[in-house]
Amino acid sequence: MTHRTIVAPHIVIAVDGPAAAGKGTLSRRLADHYGLRHLDTGLTYRATARALAERGLPLDDEDVAARIAAELDLSDLDRSVLSAHEIGEAASKVAVMPKVRKALVEAQRSFALVPPGAVLDGRDIGTVVCPDALVKFYVTASPETRARRRHDEILGNGGNADLAEILADIERRDARDTGRTDSPLRPASDAHLLDTTEMGIEAAFEAARNLVDTALER
Repeated sequence: MTHRTIVAPHIVIAVDGPAAAGKGTLSRRLADHYGLRHLDTGLTYRATARALAERGLPLDDEDVAARIAAELDLSDLDRSVLSAHEIGEAASKVAVMPKVRKALVEAQRSFALVPPGAVLDGRDIGTVVCPDALVKFYVTASPETRARRRHDEILGNGGNADLAEILADIERRDARDTGRTDSPLRPASDAHLLDTTEMGIEAAFEAARNLVDTALER
């Protein structure tokens, strides 16, 4: 696969969408192709929760959590460690705190400003974190498809999972993400929609790459 070197001084690509839609895989592919840094912003909330737990600090003290969030090094987030289920549960508690969200949004914006740019994925990149991104994508898929993917991933890693429980969890998470008052999950008005229900990662990547190339040529 050929890679494209960015000649523009700085670009940001925003990738939003619900859980297990494929936005993380697509974002990593785009970052690799264009030689950009990548940030899974969901990991920043997990890293905050993990740092609190490691230091024996409470998860319900918003000021303490915001201070820890502001101190994070976003260039050194270990996905394999932060993907643990218990960290995700703890992250859900700090992610609803406005001061934590404010601190992490500022850190995420700073990450995006480092040349030559970055690909950020999450739930409010195109709408809140980087509203001036060169290209914005909203990656989605049916809840059933996303549940099946998550189920297959867990089984592939040697774990055990119940498909019905995963689907119920995804539907609860979608309702929480779209219904919250602070930075709800929704497509930016100028985002390109990529529905991966019937689309493989290669097709999604090619579609996204063509859109980014077109924007760069402009």
